[in-house]
Amino acid sequence: MPKKSPYEVDFEKYVRHTEADKKEKSLAWSTAIGLQQVDGLKPSEYLYKTAKRNIEGEISFADVGRLIDSYYKSRAFRLQNTDRRTEEADKVSSRIAQILSEPSFNFSPSYLIAVHKRLFDGIFKFAGRIRDYDITKSEWVLNGDTVTYGAAFELKTALEYDFEQERKFRYKNLSMDEIVRHITFFVSRLWQIHAFGEGNTRTTAVFTIKYLRSLGFRAGNDIFAQNSWYFRNALVRANYANLQKGISENPVFLEKFFRNLLLGEHNELKNRETHVDYDKYTEKTSEKTSEQTDKNFGINEKTSVEAAKSFGVNEKTSVQILELIRNNPKITLQEIACRTNRSKRAIEMQVKKLREKGLLRRVGAAKNGYWQIVE
Repeated sequence: MPKKSPYEVDFEKYVRHTEADKKEKSLAWSTAIGLQQVDGLKPSEYLYKTAKRNIEGEISFADVGRLIDSYYKSRAFRLQNTDRRTEEADKVSSRIAQILSEPSFNFSPSYLIAVHKRLFDGIFKFAGRIRDYDITKSEWVLNGDTVTYGAAFELKTALEYDFEQERKFRYKNLSMDEIVRHITFFVSRLWQIHAFGEGNTRTTAVFTIKYLRSLGFRAGNDIFAQNSWYFRNALVRANYANLQKGISENPVFLEKFFRNLLLGEHNELKNRETHVDYDKYTEKTSEKTSEQTDKNFGINEKTSVEAAKSFGVNEKTSVQILELIRNNPKITLQEIACRTNRSKRAIEMQVKKLREKGLLRRVGAAKNGYWQIVE
């Protein structure tokens, strides 16, 4: 983790030791500043100082906006490209913090568009306007490939359809696992539309936080501040498929993010694991580690299974697999691999053994079927 600059605010101190109002403002500012990382932006020293004054109650959010605007107007003739990016970080951070501190919310495409307008007014010429051109974006996690985003000619229709489907959805009587899976699905599809030319991830994050609050979730939103880049990478993986390369849409990373947010779990959110080549890397590493372990313990091919069993490796992994399947019979092997921090190949081998022992069976087709534990 990079060392903090001396002028940065210790938001965690406010959250731990101050009254409710300061705590809420601290969380809002921490989230707002953290979300700038999705576009590689970093706020200025002036923004941190202004944010601290707001948290302490010296100035209002309206005052913050005026001070930031005035600060950059006075520097306009000296701004370079790097300063423009800092200006964007400062202004958008202050606007996100203000929106997150407001109780108002409306679940509608117009509110989503209004959020984009408020965040990027004066920064992007197209702030608050649905794009009228198609886009692609080179992604690190995809080795430079792009997600297929919504087509320009149908963006408004796509937004209205997704919002209408979500309005009709009933959360009543669902388990928390089912709720998390559905929220993962809705947010990933909303982001995939990519209604705006720029600023989609930050807009989606702000809208998601407000929506979750309207549903009654009060989980700490500082997870967005600490894992904003992971959040974006998870959205990318949830919406990317390349069947020629054997890659399908994988929502498990985004689901882990929301499980931490909504259920208070502590799943590790590592950006490297979201990379499309991570499974290949772990499989090779796992094979080498396994071979070396066998040599270290004098285990040959015939006795490797018995030896592993004596060390409790198979039992532990089997229990994890069966528990995950018990909670979600439709879980995929890829999801199990991510949840257990093992390679997909290792999970496939373990599942094969469970089936051979008669402890697990597959019901229905490979695509639409489900797992059944034989009690």
